[in-house]
Amino acid sequence: MNATEHYSTSPKSMGAMKRELPDVANVFHAFHQPLMADGAISGQQKELIAIGISIAIRCESCIYAHVQRARKIGASREEILDAARVAVMMQGGPGYAYLPKVIDALDALQATETRTRESVSR
Repeated sequence: MNATEHYSTSPKSMGAMKRELPDVANVFHAFHQPLMADGAISGQQKELIAIGISIAIRCESCIYAHVQRARKIGASREEILDAARVAVMMQGGPGYAYLPKVIDALDALQATETRTRESVSR
């Protein structure tokens, strides 16, 4: 699945999962939210770390989710790609093979942002 497909299908599939498994969804959300909030390091820095880990463990949906969240809270394309570079340095070839997923996610989000800006300016 590419990033565009992920961003268009994930809300529906995650919604279905939340309806079927509300206990899991609620516990995960309660665990995730405070850990990713600003603390000793910023939420943005945490998202960049999560991107690196997502690449290292080769989790496509994690890459897409954390790139999206990082962009939403202000991380630049360059910052995200820098985090991806560190993941490759730490992991080598398997991390390198997942860099196209990061770029795909950034490109899909940028296209959506551009369409949104264009529709607002009309």
